[in-house]
Amino acid sequence: MDALIIPVTMEVPCDSRGQRMWWAFLASSMVTFFGGLFIILLWRTLKYLWTVCCHCGVKNKEAQKINGGGDTQADGACKPTDEKEENVAAEVGWMTSVKDWAGVMISAQTLTGRVLVVLVFALSIGALVIYFIDSSNPIESCQNFYKDFTLQIDMAFNVFFLLYFGLRFIAANDKLWFWLEVNSVVDFFTVPPVFVSVYLNRSWLGLRFLRALRLIQFSEILQFLNILKTSNSIKLVNLCSIFISTWLTAAGFIHLVENSGDPWENFQNNQPLTYWECVYLLMVTMSTVGYGDVYAKTTLGRLFMVFFILGGLAMFASYVPEIIELIGNRKKYGGSYSAVSGRKHIVVCGHITLESVSNFLKDFLHKDRDDVNVEIVFLHNISPNLELEALFKRHFTQVEFYQGSVLNPHDLARVKIESADACLILANKYCADPDAEDASNIMRVISIKNYHPKIRIITQMLQYHNKAHLLNIPSWNWKEGDDAICLAELKLGFIAQSCLAPGLSTMLANLFSMRSFIKIEEDTWQKYYLEGVANEMYTEYLSSAFVGLSFPAVCELVFAKLKLLMIAIEYKSEKRESSILINPGNHVKIQEGTLGFFIASDAKEVKRAFFYCKACHDDITDPKRIKKCGCKRLFPVEDEQPSTLSPKKKQRNGGMRNSPNSSPKLMRHDPLLIPGNEQIDNMDANVKKYDSTGMFHWCPAKDIEKVILTRSEAAMTVLSGHVVVCIFGDVKSALIGLRNLVMPLRASNFHYHELKHIVFVGSLEYLRREWETLHNFPKVSILPGTPLSRADLRAVNINLCDMCVILSANQNNIDDASLQDKECILASLNIKSMQFDDSIGVLQANSQGFTPPGMDRSSPDNSPVHGLLRQPSITTGANIPIITELVNDSNVQFLDQDDDDDPDTELYLTQPFACGTAFAVSVLDSLMSATYFNDNILTLIRTLVTGGATPELEALIAEENALRGGYSTPQTLANRDRCRVAQLALYDGPFADLGDGGCYGDLFCKALKTYNMLCFGIYRLRDAHLSTPSQCTKRYVITNPPYEFELVPTDLIFCLMQFDHNAGQSRASLSHSSHSSYSSSKKSSSVHSIPSTANRPNRTKTRDSREKQNATRMNRMGQEKKWFTDEPDNAYPRNIQIKPMSTHMANQINQYKSTSSLIPPIREVEDEC
Repeated sequence: MDALIIPVTMEVPCDSRGQRMWWAFLASSMVTFFGGLFIILLWRTLKYLWTVCCHCGVKNKEAQKINGGGDTQADGACKPTDEKEENVAAEVGWMTSVKDWAGVMISAQTLTGRVLVVLVFALSIGALVIYFIDSSNPIESCQNFYKDFTLQIDMAFNVFFLLYFGLRFIAANDKLWFWLEVNSVVDFFTVPPVFVSVYLNRSWLGLRFLRALRLIQFSEILQFLNILKTSNSIKLVNLCSIFISTWLTAAGFIHLVENSGDPWENFQNNQPLTYWECVYLLMVTMSTVGYGDVYAKTTLGRLFMVFFILGGLAMFASYVPEIIELIGNRKKYGGSYSAVSGRKHIVVCGHITLESVSNFLKDFLHKDRDDVNVEIVFLHNISPNLELEALFKRHFTQVEFYQGSVLNPHDLARVKIESADACLILANKYCADPDAEDASNIMRVISIKNYHPKIRIITQMLQYHNKAHLLNIPSWNWKEGDDAICLAELKLGFIAQSCLAPGLSTMLANLFSMRSFIKIEEDTWQKYYLEGVANEMYTEYLSSAFVGLSFPAVCELVFAKLKLLMIAIEYKSEKRESSILINPGNHVKIQEGTLGFFIASDAKEVKRAFFYCKACHDDITDPKRIKKCGCKRLFPVEDEQPSTLSPKKKQRNGGMRNSPNSSPKLMRHDPLLIPGNEQIDNMDANVKKYDSTGMFHWCPAKDIEKVILTRSEAAMTVLSGHVVVCIFGDVKSALIGLRNLVMPLRASNFHYHELKHIVFVGSLEYLRREWETLHNFPKVSILPGTPLSRADLRAVNINLCDMCVILSANQNNIDDASLQDKECILASLNIKSMQFDDSIGVLQANSQGFTPPGMDRSSPDNSPVHGLLRQPSITTGANIPIITELVNDSNVQFLDQDDDDDPDTELYLTQPFACGTAFAVSVLDSLMSATYFNDNILTLIRTLVTGGATPELEALIAEENALRGGYSTPQTLANRDRCRVAQLALYDGPFADLGDGGCYGDLFCKALKTYNMLCFGIYRLRDAHLSTPSQCTKRYVITNPPYEFELVPTDLIFCLMQFDHNAGQSRASLSHSSHSSYSSSKKSSSVHSIPSTANRPNRTKTRDSREKQNATRMNRMGQEKKWFTDEPDNAYPRNIQIKPMSTHMANQINQYKSTSSLIPPIREVEDEC
C-alpha cells in the first residue's frame, strides 16, 4: 500500500512521492541521546583504564627505588614528568573554574541563577503553548522556516534551551546521571527536531509534548520567588503539578500515535483526534469511568493505555483525595488584610473569645464616640466558633478576622502590622495561672516590637509585678504611647479608693465606660443613677477666652455657664514638659492651648469649651447655643479633635506634682495656706518616713510575727475606723498583689494620723507569701483565720470598721463560672446576717479612758469638713460598709437578697454595683478602647486610684520588689502636695444650709471658692426620694449632677480635696516621733489594746500629763480649723456644736469617714516610723 500523502503547501517544494520524514526527527533525538551516552561511557572507561595504568606505573617505580634503581627512569608510559604535572594542574584548575562559574549561573542561591531558572521555566511553558497551537495542524507538514512565525519563536526558545543545557552539563558532577535526568531527556527529544525542521523545511509535532514535564518544577519556581512558604502550600502545588504534567504528557503521546497510526500498519489505522479530546480520554481513563465515546484504535495507543491505567489509576486515587484534603484544610481566615486608603486600622490579639470581643466592640464602636473611622483586625490562632463568627458578620463593615499568631512574622505581615495605628492585646482575666498569661502577652509584645519597633501597643496585664518585664524590651516606650493596663493594680486601686470614699469605684468605672443614656420617667433611684452613668470622660482644648484665668475660676465658669465639669488640665511647664494637674490651686493659670479633662455625656458638649468666646457668648444662657463664632482665634484650628491626642505628648506621672522633674513652685497650693518651711523644719530630716519618691508612707521592714494578732489579742483591742480585708487563699493560690490595695491607703497626701489601720483576716500561709511586698507599710496587722468565722470577724470589730473588703485568690481555679465567687458571696452574706451589741465595745474603751474615733463629738476629726460624724452604733451586719470582688458578673444577683435585679441585667445596672458594694474586673475592659482613643485617660485614672504611682516608682519596684525609704527633702515633701478623693457630709458644717433643698451648683461654687474643693458627684441614700421615712442605709452614686439638682441633708458629696498642710503640724509629734512614750489621746486612738500588767508600758500616767495633752489638743484644734475656713476664729466655737437630729436621720447618717485618727497597737509602737 502506498504511503499516506500528507498535505503540502504550494510555496514549499516537498517530496513528489509524499514520503514521511518522521524518522529523521526521531533519529536526531535518538542519535543525540545514545551518542552522548556512548561518549560518556567511553570517557569513563578510558579514565578508568588510565587510572589503572598510572597506579601500575607508580608501583613499578616504587619497586625500582627499593632495589636501588632510584636513578633509572622506568619505561612505563604513564610516568609523568615535572612539566606534564604542571600542565595537568593548570588544566584541572581551568576546568574547575569553568565548572564553578557554570554552577553559579544555574544556582538558585544567586540572583542570576534565580532569574535564569525562572526564565527557563517560563520559556518551557511558552514552548508548550506553541505545541498546543500546532497540535491543531497535521502531525507532519511542510512549512517554510522563514515564513512560519511560530516555528521561528520555537527555534529561538530551543537555542536558549541548548545553551542552558550546556551550562547544566558543565556544572554537573556526575555526567552520566545528568544525561539520564528527566529535564535532559526532555531536551533530547525536543531541541534536535527543531534544527531538523529548519533543514528539511518540514515540521513534525513528534515528542514536543514532553515540555509539559517541566511543570513538575513549578513549586520550586514559586519557592525561589518566595511565594510558597508553608509546607502545606508546597505540598499542594507539588501534587497538582505532578498530576497535571503527567496528564498532559500522556495525552500528547496518545495524540501522536492515534493521529499517526501504527508503523507496521503503514499508518493506515489512524484516527483524527484533537489534543483536547486526548486530554478528555486520559481523564476518564484515570477515573475508571470510560464512557466509550472516545477510545484508542491503534495498537500503540491501546498498549500505552494498558500500562497508563495502572499508574494513572493509582495516581488518581492517591493524589486527588490528598489535593482535596489540602484545599479543604486551608484556613478560612488565612488571607491578608488590604488597607483602605484614608482609614486607620488596629490589630487586636491575645485572648479572643465571644465575651472579650463583644465587650470590646460594644465600647469601641459606641455611638457616643461619633464616627469611629477605624477598622478592627482580630488575629488569633484558633478559628472562631459560630457565635463569634456571627458577631464578626454583624460588624463586617468595621471588623475583620484572620487566623494566625502574632508570634509568627508572616502573620504579622498579613495583618499589615507595620501600617497599623496600634496593636491591642487582650488578657484572659479568668485564667488559672495569671503569671503564665502575663508571660504569653509579654512574648506577644516582644514579637510585635521585634517586627516593628515603632508600633504602639496597649496590653492588658494581670499581675502588677509582671509589668516590670515590659521595661526590659528596648523598644517599649510609654512616652510614645505604649501602655500596660494592669488589671490587678487598677482593680485593687479602685477598691482601695472605695475604702476612703465609698462608691468611688462605681463612679470611676462608669466614667471611662461608654454607656448610652437610658431615660426613666418614674422618680426612682435608677433615674438619677442612670443620668450620671451617661457621663464619660473627654478631653478638649480650652478656648483662648480662658487664658490667664486660674483653674478654679475656669472650672466654675465652665460648670455654671457651659454645663461642663472640668477636673484636670494638661499643663506645660517652662521646660515645655507636659503634666496632668488634677484640681490645681489658684496659682495655676490657664495657658494658650491648654488641654482640659471634662466629664460630660457627649463629645459634642465638650466642644463648647473650645468654641466659647467671651465677646459672643457672654450673654447666652442656653449652652446649646454656644457654637463656633467668627472671631479670630489664636489657637490652631487643626487641634479641634476632642479624643485624639498625640502619644508623643504623653506624661504618665499623673500631674506635675507627681513628677520629680517638675518645677517646685507648681508643687504647692495657695501660699497663704502654707506656713513656709515650718512643716519641714519640724520634722527630723534623718528619719525616713516616706519612700524614696515621697509618694507613700514608709517604715522599716517588719517581721510578720510582729504584726500577727491572735483572736484573744484582737478581741482585747479597740479597733475602730479601720479597714478589714477578708481574703480567701492558701499556699497554692495565685498571688493577688495586696500591695496595690495598701499603697493607695498609704499615700503621702494623707497625714500619718489620718491613715486607716488595715487588718487582714485570712490564711497565714497565703499572707506570708504576700508579706514581702507589705512589710514596709505602717499600720498593718494580720489575724490568721477565715473570713467565714464570725468569731474572727467580731475580734477585729468589723461593726466599727470604715470598710470591709472581701477578696479571693481561689476564684480562677474553678471551672464552673457560677461557683467562682462562692467564697466571696458566702462571706458577704455571713457578715450581713450578723447582729452586734455595740455598747460592749464602747464600755470597754471608756473603762480604760479611751473613746473610739468618731464617738468623741469634740474631736476635730469629726468636724463637718474634715470628716464625717460616725454612726454611734451598728446593730446589724447589713449596715456594715462592704465591697465584694466578683469574677462572674452574673453572680452579683446573690449579694443583695432584697433587690429585684434580673439575672440577665448588665452589671452596671444592678443595685450592688450602683451602690458601690460590688466590683468586677470586667468593667476594666473598657479601658482598652478608652486608652486607645485618649491615652491620657489611663494616666488620669491611675493617678486617682493608685495614690500616685509613677514610672520612676515602677522602675524602682522592678529592681527591688519593695519600696525604698528616703529622707525627707523639700523635693520629696513637695510630692505630698496633691489632691485626694474624699466625701463631704451635708448634714452639718459650712454647707448645712445647702443640704436641705439647696442646689448642687451652689454647693459646687461655694466649695470651689472657699476650700478649693472640686465636687463631682453625690453618694445618696437609695430611698431619699421617698416621702415616707425608710430604714434602708444603702446609697447609690450620682455622677456629675446638673447645676439645679436638689440636695438632701443626708447626701455625701464626692470631692477632690487639696492637701492639708496644717493638719499634719498638730500631729507631728505624735505621728512622726520615735514613740518612746505612748500617747493615750482620745483623738488619735483608733487601735489600742486594753492594757494588762505584762504588756502595758508606761502604764502609770499622771493626771497632770493628761491635762497637758488635752490642753495641747484643744490648741491644735484651733490651728486645724483655720485651714478649712476663711472666716475669723470666733466664727466657729472650738467645741463644734452638732445641731439636733432626729433618730431617723441619725440612723441614715453614713458610717464612713473620709479621714480617721489611728494609733498602732502596743506591740507595733516601738517599730513604727
